[in-house]
Amino acid sequence: MTSAMQAEGLAAVEQEIARACREARRERSSVTLIAVSKTFEADAIAPVLAAGQRVFGENRVQEAKAKWPPLLAEHPGTQLHLIGPLQSNKVKEAVALFDAIHSVDRPSLAEALGKALPASGRAVELFVQVNTGEEPQKAGVAPQEADGFIAACRERWGLTISGLMCIPPVDEAPAPHFAVTAKIAKRNNLTQLSMGMSADFATAIEFGATHVRVGSAIFGHR
Repeated sequence: MTSAMQAEGLAAVEQEIARACREARRERSSVTLIAVSKTFEADAIAPVLAAGQRVFGENRVQEAKAKWPPLLAEHPGTQLHLIGPLQSNKVKEAVALFDAIHSVDRPSLAEALGKALPASGRAVELFVQVNTGEEPQKAGVAPQEADGFIAACRERWGLTISGLMCIPPVDEAPAPHFAVTAKIAKRNNLTQLSMGMSADFATAIEFGATHVRVGSAIFGHR
């Protein structure tokens, strides 16, 4: 994919987000676009940075560590969000590099974050991942366990939880999964919802998404 195509992809996604916000009677500023740059090298990311995008999503700590420090030095104010699973032994590295972690999904990880964050001195936004489809191959807490896990994150491990993240099953309509996630967030007084990817982010915005994670529509297929 050429630089011009990536810039065009970004512009098209921005137009679609604006349209979805208008239809949902929301301000465009209420939705953060996370450009998912996982598996793409720095030379593919540079045109998107040049076009003004400043929030990016990565799946793996090691991959992000390898390619992002020079890009961050060139583009101050850029935010990195970890949207993939996080191993407990990578927590210190993740907290040092990322501005948000969207995959808090188990007690051992919450405990590790509870120790690492105060020591780091950094404010990292945390999202609890909810496995709305209860798919065995996916990470995330089951919907019926979310309230208890959120409470434990806050009370037992001293974490400030900003919101929830979900990835609906690929073979199901996403809307019911977005609705469930929004309902859990509301009853736990959480204002941030990381929902929606390239194929369904407009629907996610309709259901209150504050963060949409878009990769292929910007960067092309991997």
